[in-house]
Amino acid sequence: MRYWLIGGSHGIGRSLVDLLLQEGHEVIVFARTRGDLPPTVQYFAGDILKDELPPLQPPLHGLVYLPGSITLRPFHQLREADFLADWHINCGGAIRALQHAYKVLRETTEGVSVVLVSTVAVQVGMAFHASIAAAKGALEGLVRSLAAEWAPSIRVNAVAPSLTQTPLAAKLLQTPERLQQAAQRHPLRRIGTPQDIAAAIAFLLSPHSSWITGQVLFVDGGLNALRII
Repeated sequence: MRYWLIGGSHGIGRSLVDLLLQEGHEVIVFARTRGDLPPTVQYFAGDILKDELPPLQPPLHGLVYLPGSITLRPFHQLREADFLADWHINCGGAIRALQHAYKVLRETTEGVSVVLVSTVAVQVGMAFHASIAAAKGALEGLVRSLAAEWAPSIRVNAVAPSLTQTPLAAKLLQTPERLQQAAQRHPLRRIGTPQDIAAAIAFLLSPHSSWITGQVLFVDGGLNALRII
């Protein structure tokens, strides 16, 4: 099968590339940098918000949108520009990618799946997350709307991670003390790894999830649902 990953050269996306290649799939990556992607990956350089998107040909069995941001500031310090910037990278870029790929996805006749990446902060109210939660909340609304509109031929789902050890989150985990504090906030007493999230995305892409659409799968160490006393 062939999958298009937007932002697949680092972090969760890079782990997902390895999983998909191990399963024998063909992978197309559109990202600002190539990183250490294997030579078997078809790579296109570009910024999802402003550059021309790559040509796509059927069959295309899935799309994964991975770009995101972490803007953590008190609400009164956030400007309108901050909210707009978070919306554009987290939701607007996904819209642009989906509109670009829709015709090719529609022409593919088997097992087509779209996976977007949200955050546990949409479900769980967290201080200082107003901008990112608003942007990802819009993304979850998009997931449910498209899942209804594109059924039954195209499934649309999201994963909602908690804090994951990626380059994007590195500034939040700069010391062993910060890492331990973050781990202790989760019932499973650790933060996520890129492999944790990539495995969930690979599942949602696969035939094993063929009766799942319009859902948000929490991959968050139990944070959204459990309270450990």
